[in-house]
Amino acid sequence: MGSYLGIEFGSTRIKAVAIDGQYRPVSSGEFTWGAKYENGVWTYDLSLATEGLRAVLSQIEGIKTVEAVGISGMMHGYLAFDKDWNLLTPFRTWQNTITAQAAKELTELFGFNVPQRWSIAHLYQAVLNREEHIPQVAHITTLAGYMHYLLTGVNAVGVGEASGIFPIDSENLCYDEEMMRKLEKRLEGENLPWNVRDVLPRVLAAGEPAGELTAAGAQLCGGRLAVGTPFAPPEGDAGTGMVATNAVAPRTGNISAGTSIFSMVVLEHDLQHVYEEIDMVTTPAGRPVAMVHCNNCTADSNAWVSVLGEAARLFGAAPTDGELFTALYKKSLEGEADCGGVLTCNYLAGEGITHLDAGRAMVVRRPEARFTLANFLRSMLYATMATLRLGMDILDAENVTVDTLTGHGGLFKTPGVAQRYMAAACNTAVSCMETAGEGGPYGMALLAAYRANKCEGESLDRYLEDRVFRNVCRTVLKPTQEDLDGFAAYMEDYKKLLRVENTAVSVL
Repeated sequence: MGSYLGIEFGSTRIKAVAIDGQYRPVSSGEFTWGAKYENGVWTYDLSLATEGLRAVLSQIEGIKTVEAVGISGMMHGYLAFDKDWNLLTPFRTWQNTITAQAAKELTELFGFNVPQRWSIAHLYQAVLNREEHIPQVAHITTLAGYMHYLLTGVNAVGVGEASGIFPIDSENLCYDEEMMRKLEKRLEGENLPWNVRDVLPRVLAAGEPAGELTAAGAQLCGGRLAVGTPFAPPEGDAGTGMVATNAVAPRTGNISAGTSIFSMVVLEHDLQHVYEEIDMVTTPAGRPVAMVHCNNCTADSNAWVSVLGEAARLFGAAPTDGELFTALYKKSLEGEADCGGVLTCNYLAGEGITHLDAGRAMVVRRPEARFTLANFLRSMLYATMATLRLGMDILDAENVTVDTLTGHGGLFKTPGVAQRYMAAACNTAVSCMETAGEGGPYGMALLAAYRANKCEGESLDRYLEDRVFRNVCRTVLKPTQEDLDGFAAYMEDYKKLLRVENTAVSVL
């Protein structure tokens, strides 16, 4: 039996994971890249995307046995092309908070929350701004959708990815027709040479055929993959995270924590109200999901770990990055449950949950605070999940029930640390699987396997439950009362710290 490959274009890494017929990771490859802030916009150099693609494929062992491939990437954002697929404006990523007017108008028009980072908000804002490129628009898509198109020639995205482009009709697995008509009517006066529904990518559900590797695509891959290799529908990192954690059935949820952090809870019933802090998206199979998305997670803490590593090297130590993270994360466990009064705001970008259009990272302490290394490190890690807690409070008020939350992504790589703090932050048990560090590309590899192997009528949740995760080892941590009380105390001061953050953004 061959292998299945998932490739994810994440915010700090392009990563490929190959799994075998037993759904076990057997090989992986990585390529580091990062966002640039240019002319007031967070963007990426797309030439690095193709360079990174070839780099990660060159690291996969046994790549000639790959039977199916899936592409995933950062959700949302704005990639606009003309009819010949020439890029019209630099890639605008999910990190940008430059579409406030469009997001507000669309939310009011639809009666449905449209966050600033959604692709349709970026397109509508560009229309409102009368940007020069707008008359030439023929296609808009996401990073995953674009890379999939380059490899297969198919302009389509998975339904989970599509749900971060435009609101989805979960019953019919397509863009919501009523909302589409409302927007078309709103745009009539703009005299645009295109119709909005025609510039969006086609929507596909998990398991559907999404094209095959073309000759041009094979050349882009450096000849590492065979022409004709089947592809799964491309998905966003939210959807792949749900798959990687077996959280696609109602009452399940997951938390993905890396450069950004977000929770996904699969709903049993619709929310009673519209909240600008809550995204309504879908699983890769189209089930409705409440998403709490925070732009800022580990970027600031990663920078602190790097600085502390520099300090260690002054004294002749030479720890690897993995050793640094493990030692410092474990040291945080010695800190007080409320971090001894040490407060951290980790905002390097704007944050929709707390209504800030920019960020200024800071550490704040009163004179009486107990400023130890352990308390500082614990505060640094609390900050990665504090804003998420504010969004989860809304779901609690809506009586949303979740039986299990599964953590994955880089924050959870050190066993028993972030998992423990997250349990206190969300006031529920948090589980981590042995594949927690693999994250989205592992989930995308599973979607590629589902595309290749699903039986007629076999749902994605049954496929994952019965075939993939039946015997997977996992650890489960429940919050202790001490941690619950400590995190609650931290949050009371953190809410006050946000007023300081607001001032810092306005004056610095």
